[in-house]
Amino acid sequence: MCENAKQFAFPALYATILHMFGRRRTNIFILVIGDLFAMVVALWLTLGLRYSALPTEELFVRHLQLFGPVFVLWLIGFFIFNLYGKPTAVYLRNLPLNLFRAQFFNSAVAALIFYFLPRAGTPKTILFIDLLFSVIVLLVWRTVLGPTLTSRRKEQMLLLGSSAEAKELERELTENERYSATVHRLGDNATREEILDDIYANHIATIVFDFKNHHEKELVSNLGVLALLGIKFIDVNELYEELFDRVPLSLINDHWFFENISSRTPPAYDILKRAMDIVIGIVAGVVSLLLYPFVILAIKLDDGGPVFSIQERIGKGNQVFHALKFRTMSGTDKGAWGAQGKDLRVTRAGRFLRASRIDELPQLWNILRGDMSLIGPRPDIIDLGKKLATEIPYYTVRNIIPPGLSGWAQISQDLPPRSVEETRERLSYDFYYLKHRSLLLDVKIALRTIKTLLSRSGL
Repeated sequence: MCENAKQFAFPALYATILHMFGRRRTNIFILVIGDLFAMVVALWLTLGLRYSALPTEELFVRHLQLFGPVFVLWLIGFFIFNLYGKPTAVYLRNLPLNLFRAQFFNSAVAALIFYFLPRAGTPKTILFIDLLFSVIVLLVWRTVLGPTLTSRRKEQMLLLGSSAEAKELERELTENERYSATVHRLGDNATREEILDDIYANHIATIVFDFKNHHEKELVSNLGVLALLGIKFIDVNELYEELFDRVPLSLINDHWFFENISSRTPPAYDILKRAMDIVIGIVAGVVSLLLYPFVILAIKLDDGGPVFSIQERIGKGNQVFHALKFRTMSGTDKGAWGAQGKDLRVTRAGRFLRASRIDELPQLWNILRGDMSLIGPRPDIIDLGKKLATEIPYYTVRNIIPPGLSGWAQISQDLPPRSVEETRERLSYDFYYLKHRSLLLDVKIALRTIKTLLSRSGL
């Protein structure tokens, strides 16, 4: 009976997500077109202000031809700054700030094109005015008009989960108006009659429950006939993963790994990824050599100590490798999280090198050697890794693939974990990457890493 309920649940997940999240691909398309239109409107307003008159067709078309390629690059900048991400509460809260950051980054892109590339008639003044207008128009579009166009009729949803993930899911769906769902919640020990009453009273279209909860699974197995009436059944853990881009750790067991990790990626992926590591590692390594004299000078002027530090870290298959970095500390890092606030062991030059992650440039050598990859879980220092392995179940499973210079957890968490609880959250992101890793996801992580680097550097 329980298996029958499961058969109804998983096909329904995709149909529910398609509706509840407002047809996400359609919404992204609407946002991209809207952003492009807002940029064009901002350019039209800029020309009107610059020449104190309505721009003629010839004037507008001429400038549109100049700015067109710039606008396309700006859209890529918006993707880097996650302006097309899932509309979670955190995303919406950070939207204005990310928009300002994106346009600051885009202004540098435009300056490189208009100021440094040979081009006749570079519209410097118009570019400056357009940047101001574009921020205003885009902010109005994204916060007022966009939500109206991407909204959908709310779907009535019944949530039965009793886990921490279920409560977090309920809070997100209830407090965030961007989701097309009205959540109704029953007690953890709800009866079949109570569920039926709620379904008919509130016109429930979707039932979300926890497959791991025996009581809920038995209830839903007896309600499977409701699928014939068009009611959808989905697992709270699957919905949680789709919404938050991480795997609930309460879901993790041996069966989960057999089902989601074992032989999941084709051999071609590993071959292509390794080829990309080598090509990008060589190019980035050669370019990074331009920074080495300045970094070496800064370290020597700071305290006169060694330029490089070599740390023993845990790699693929729990094998130890020696990670090469620019030295950022006055002593050796044993893997402790350190005192609260500023860590006094970090040198003055080291603070900048860490914030900009320039200190990790020598790890490109580790990538070429095969110790690391460009994308993957961050490698732990040995002592810290051993400590975490004793406190967090299945922690060492993250080491079944090569560690990375950047990863899904790094772009998803604001700061590196400084406690076991924060490390659990990092692990949930690592497991998400293990489950979904692909070249497309790797490219997404690489682009989002640019935004993370700029943000941590003060942008």
